[in-house]
Amino acid sequence: MFTSGSHGRRFGRFTKVAATLSVGALALVGCANDGDSNGNGGGDSTYSIGINQLVQHPALDSATAGFQAAFDDAGVNVDWDVQNANGEQATAQTISQQFASANLDMVLAVATPAAQATVQSIQDVPVLFTAVTDPVSAELVDSMEEPGANVTGTSDAAPIEEQLDLLKELVPDAERIGIVYASGEVNSQVQVDEAKEAAEPRGLEIVTQTVTNVTEIPQAVEAIGDVDAFYVPTDNMVVSGIASLVQAAEASQTPVIAAEAGTVEGGAVATLGIDYEALGRQTGEMALRILEEGEDPATMAVETAAEFTYMVNEEAAERQGVEIPEAILNEAETV
Repeated sequence: MFTSGSHGRRFGRFTKVAATLSVGALALVGCANDGDSNGNGGGDSTYSIGINQLVQHPALDSATAGFQAAFDDAGVNVDWDVQNANGEQATAQTISQQFASANLDMVLAVATPAAQATVQSIQDVPVLFTAVTDPVSAELVDSMEEPGANVTGTSDAAPIEEQLDLLKELVPDAERIGIVYASGEVNSQVQVDEAKEAAEPRGLEIVTQTVTNVTEIPQAVEAIGDVDAFYVPTDNMVVSGIASLVQAAEASQTPVIAAEAGTVEGGAVATLGIDYEALGRQTGEMALRILEEGEDPATMAVETAAEFTYMVNEEAAERQGVEIPEAILNEAETV
């Protein structure tokens, strides 16, 4: 159980004395710092929170913004130290080690690899995660219902069956679906396995190709060969390099269906997917319950997304040879 006060926090058998953190004390050499070290209230800070974000792309940026907005809405002042690992696991590890030696009240990890790095380094203050598909498979928590230790958060598990149904509505004759994903992301493998399971009763065949960095995406698309559509899961590497996949898809007029709204804004045709700003805000509300109300993350169930976004990109659809049915246009947001 956490007890909060302006000068101390207790976590299990660990006690730490809180101190006001200066910008210099938290600066990380070689890491991008996007933080607002002056807090969000302009006065004395109540909490010091570090954010370890794997990479910058619209989905993760929105999750981070939503998390911070929850504190703004609650009128709680925070000294933020927001760090971006630029997609590098080693950098995420360095950030987490720096956070471990800082006098923080809490750490947020955004995306699975960043969360794995953070959990390895930090055991004596609460760790929240978001944009993690399967925290159990990623070995972040013992279970979704009883996370254990100092870690809990929100899952961005996507409604894959409904997304494949959407794909079939947009491309009725589709049979072969291509998925490019990062070999090193546990969350992506989980989604690919779920997609294969959901595809079979829908008469779809999933064809996959893995990448180890963004520059390999065009070659992976070529290696997949002829497919009727591409499905893009919430894979941080591929989403951050979505422009190259979309470019290849448009050259062959192959529709791209996405797992989240940011990828549609980046050139995919449509999604029924995660609203990452709302997911981040949901995570922030969990954080406030820990810091302000003394809830224990060990017994706080991991939460799943409460909201999904139905979105289409009409210009992308035209470039990829897709006619969006009027029924979908009437329901969806457009970009």
